[in-house]
Formats: sequence, C-alpha cells, structure tokens
Amino acid sequence: MTSTAVGRSRLHRQLSGAFRRRIAHRVSARIAPITVLLSQFCSLSGCVLGPDYQTPAPPATETYTPTPLPDQTASSPGASGAPQQFVASQDIPPQWWTLFHCEPLDALIREALANSPNVAAAQAALRQASENLRAQMGTTLYPSVDAKANATREKFNGVTFGQPGLHRILNLYNASVSVSYDLDAFGGAKRGLESLRSQVDYEGFQLQAAYLALSANIVTAAVKEASLREQIDATERIATDEDAQLGVLRKQFELGGVSRAAVLSQETLVAQTRATLPPLRQSLDQTRHQLAVLAGKPPSDTGVPEFTLAMLTLPQSLPVSVPSSLVRQRPDILAADATLHQASAQVGVATANMYPQLTLSASYGPQALTPAGLLKYADMIWNIGAGVTQPIFHGGQLSAQKRAAEAAFDQANAQYRQTVLLAFQNVADALRALEHDATGLAAQTEAWRAARDSLDLTRAQFRIGGVSYLALLDAQRQYQQTVVNLAQAQAARYADTAALFQALGGGWWNDTATSQAAQATPAAVPAPPRPQ
Repeated sequence: MTSTAVGRSRLHRQLSGAFRRRIAHRVSARIAPITVLLSQFCSLSGCVLGPDYQTPAPPATETYTPTPLPDQTASSPGASGAPQQFVASQDIPPQWWTLFHCEPLDALIREALANSPNVAAAQAALRQASENLRAQMGTTLYPSVDAKANATREKFNGVTFGQPGLHRILNLYNASVSVSYDLDAFGGAKRGLESLRSQVDYEGFQLQAAYLALSANIVTAAVKEASLREQIDATERIATDEDAQLGVLRKQFELGGVSRAAVLSQETLVAQTRATLPPLRQSLDQTRHQLAVLAGKPPSDTGVPEFTLAMLTLPQSLPVSVPSSLVRQRPDILAADATLHQASAQVGVATANMYPQLTLSASYGPQALTPAGLLKYADMIWNIGAGVTQPIFHGGQLSAQKRAAEAAFDQANAQYRQTVLLAFQNVADALRALEHDATGLAAQTEAWRAARDSLDLTRAQFRIGGVSYLALLDAQRQYQQTVVNLAQAQAARYADTAALFQALGGGWWNDTATSQAAQATPAAVPAPPRPQ
C-alpha cells in the first residue's frame, strides 16, 4: 500500500466516532455566524420579477344552451322511461355512479380505481412532481452545506519563494464545512418553485381526471353491455317467432295454401335475423373484454359481473352546476389552468435571468500535516466570498428566451380557453342529449307498440287469408327493427346520464375525506387546491 493510501486510511479511521463529533462541534460553532448571515441575505431576496398569475375569468354566461331546458324530460312506460329533472346549482356526489343503484357496478368501479394501471401511472406522476418540488425547495430556500475531508501527499518546491534548493515531501490533511447560497435577488428561483408547484397541481388534477374517466368509461361500458344483451335477447326471440312462422308456412305450402316463394321469403327473413346475432355477440365480447381491462384484469378474467338494463336505476334528479362553477370543478380545466400558471411562472424565470445573479459562499475547517493536527485551533482556515454575474452580451439569447416564454404563455392561454369552451360544449351536448333521449324513447316506445299490434293483427288476418304473405313479411321486419331501436333508446338515457356527470366534473371536490390526490402527495408539498 502506498504512503498516500495509508494516510487516507488513517484519516478515515481517526475521523470516526468521538473524534469526528468533536470536529463537527468546532466547525459548527465557527460556521454558525456565517449561516445566520446567509439566512439574513435569504430573507432580503424578496423581489420577484414577472407577472403574478391570476386565473382567467369564466365565460360571462349563465346557461349552457341557447334556449332554456325543460323542467323535466318526457316520460314513457317502463323503468327506463322515468322523467328526469334538471336541478340547477345542486352539487354532484363524489361517487356519482352510485345513483344508478347497482351494487355490482359499484364494486367493479371500486376494484378498478384500486387496480387500474392508468390510475397507478397518474399517482406515480404526481409523486414524481411532488418530489421534484421538494428537491428544488431544498436548494432554493436554504443554503447548501457540505462536509469535506481529504488527504493528499505532495512534493513542495521552494522555487516559488526564491529558495530553489528547498524540497520537501509532505502529507496534507483537510476537514472543512462549506456553505453556499444563490441569492435570489430578482425572484427567478421563486418563480421556478412556482412553476414546479403548478406542475404538482397539474399532475394532481390529471389524477382526478383519470379517476373520472375510468369511472365514466366503466359505467358507459356496463350500459353498452346491458343494451347489447337486450338486443341479443330480443333478436333471439324474434328469430324463434319467425322460425315458428316458417313452420306454419311450410305446412300451408304442403297443403297448397301458399306458394313456394312465400316459404323461401320466410326462410330468407329467418336467416337475415340470425345473421344479425354474430356482430352483436362480437360487440358484447369486446365490451366484456373492455370492462375487464378497465378493472385492471386480463380479458380472460371471469370475475367481471354481467350487466342488464334491469340492474340499473335511471337517476331522476340530475344536478347541474352553474357555468361559473364548472371552471373550478372539471379536472381538465383545472389542469389547463395549472399549465397556464406554470407558463406564467416561466416568464418570471426568463425575466430574472436578464438581471444580475448573486452567489454567497463560505468554508471553515482545519488543515494539518497529520490527522491529529486537525484538532488544533491554530490550523483552522476559512474563507467567505460573494460573486455577482451580470449578463452583458449573449447574442440576444436572454431576450429571445423571454419572448419564447411569453409566446408559450399565450399558447397555454389559448389552450385553456379552448378547454373551457369544449367543457361547456360537453355539458350542453349532454343536457340536450338527455332531453332528446327522453322524447326519442317515448316515440320509440310508441313505434314498438304500434309495430307489435300491427304484427299481431297481420298474423291473425294471414291465418284466415285476409292479407297476403307480403304484408306479414313487412310487419315482421318493422317489428324486428323497432325492438332493436327500443333497446338502443333505453340504453342511451343511461349512457348520456353518465356523460352529464362526467361533463360536470364528477363531484370529486365534495369528498369529505382527504382526496385521493392529496393522499398521493407528500405531506411537505401542498395538494391541488379544491374549488371554492
């Protein structure tokens, strides 16, 4: 082992335990005044350049649609045809999907929120943004303090001091504590923290958006599955009836009561009806696979419940937030607001970069020729300094960066306004859809009832020879189409009800417990603000 390595080994051994603590005590006593001085400088750096962010005002409107909504929607027979009332200014429950009163649906959504990879990714992104903020807070708000220890072996030459014949080989040991602080005189670092806080807010609202999208997608997929099951069941019943009718025609043909063409037409109708079943079953399988994946399971999982329209209750009281509240509720609007805030803070950072940058530093510690000499007061060395960097000429770089930050703010502002407009459109579309769904279901129910009565009458008349087979065939086709349309119209009311809750933001701000976003946020970092 070389003599240098031996010296270092001795240094590390002797700086352990009580010896190291004595060094730290003496260094701390000497460095404390310097730390206090730097802290005082920190408190003086209160000038913050750049714009102070203000959330844009919401659109100056009191309604979502150009014409007033009815007090309640139209009604029709059956559980799916109950009238719905729009209740202005009523808040949305945080678990809005429970208004459908379907426990299997509630359980599936709870499972999905716990197991969804998309939610897990959003939670991780929030933790990352929070830790980045915490890291930057440590270097911005407080001085950096580092302890150093080193041992070197060097050859000393006296030529520098006019004694060329003086040569000496010696070991040099040093233990010191250094303090440094970038004085944020113009607020660039504070704007940087503001930008990172906005990023935390953004990720928090993205997490809420993931919760909302996941729950809404599951409700919509469950309704779609229920609708497909209704269509498949109806189609199978129709095919069974048409098979029975085909049997009657074949007997009549054998007796000479109808032509061969009538039998062939009925066979064609039966085949066409059954041909509609494979696409419906394919859509049903795809929807089942989608539900499993949304719940964080592979498509082969058999634990996903099966849904029918009879399992769902149509919510009859629909809370509708006032337009001015929508911008403080929807996660996508709040995320766009956080992005705009971040862009505003970056303008301040770019502005502060054009002004002088101040740095304070100090170090204190012993230096000796032997490890034991590190304990002697006479061997203490120290330094304290301040530096300033004033940009003079950077080829237009700094001013261009500021203009770029301002352009980025303008872009974020335009994107924010577009997000708000699309949110208002989503609500307006959902409200009108619910209104038209109700009238459409009422009309479709009447069409189904008329087609059913017409088919029954035509069959009776056909048995006694009162109408031709072509009239019966036409009645059968009309009835088949109205049955499918009725199932689709019933499901549309449930799906568009879920779309309204999603468009209004989902009610996450009404959760009395700590929000899931706040739970995923480290305690030292502020959670995304709740709407006021």
